[in-house]
Amino acid sequence: MKPVNFIEMLGDHLGGLPPALVGAWLVMGILIVFAVMARRALAAAPDPAIPDEGITLRSVAEVMVEWLDGFVANVSEMHGSRRFVPFFGSIFIFILTANFMGLIPGMEPPTNDTNLTFALGAICFAFYLYQGFKSQGAHYLRSFLGPMLVLAPLMLPIEVADNLFRPFSLGVRLFANMFADHQVLGLFTSLLYVVFPLPFYALGAIVCVVQALVFTILAVSYVRMASAAH
Repeated sequence: MKPVNFIEMLGDHLGGLPPALVGAWLVMGILIVFAVMARRALAAAPDPAIPDEGITLRSVAEVMVEWLDGFVANVSEMHGSRRFVPFFGSIFIFILTANFMGLIPGMEPPTNDTNLTFALGAICFAFYLYQGFKSQGAHYLRSFLGPMLVLAPLMLPIEVADNLFRPFSLGVRLFANMFADHQVLGLFTSLLYVVFPLPFYALGAIVCVVQALVFTILAVSYVRMASAAH
């Protein structure tokens, strides 16, 4: 018996929209609502410099932002890395939330569809190319020619192929791991309904976090390499 997929059912009711698109919209909707509520909580605080006591929506948002700020700074090791936090923070939180949707019974993670993962890879590809030209100008093209001009005929096709393969590898890695994780989780939960699936949910949660981290770390490293002087 085929398991219920509420995202696919919702897509059918919306005119046959692809499940990955519907899932991505749901994730964006959840994150937008969370961001708006966190912003209102911060605006309503008597003193924004004083953190809330206990666990609140505002404190959770502040912890996330602070962690992302340090994470991007540590991975990029670049001066002024804070300017990259909005982009990579959005990428990380989006992928993490999309991955965790697969742990909800009757739902599938949008990231187990290549259309979404390749789109995320293409966005990161365009972003690091933009940062490369922004930081180095036309000199950025020099990085495709290798350490010595005499090696340019050999290094140019290698460097071009390497850069073109990066968004593909980002998309394939994320898709393959999330697809496999969801299939394993679905298999064991269909065989063992109570208590026993809990270790597999815990393992699935770890996979969700790790894959979001790996994708973001690789994307940050690409920007660091593109922005570095040669």
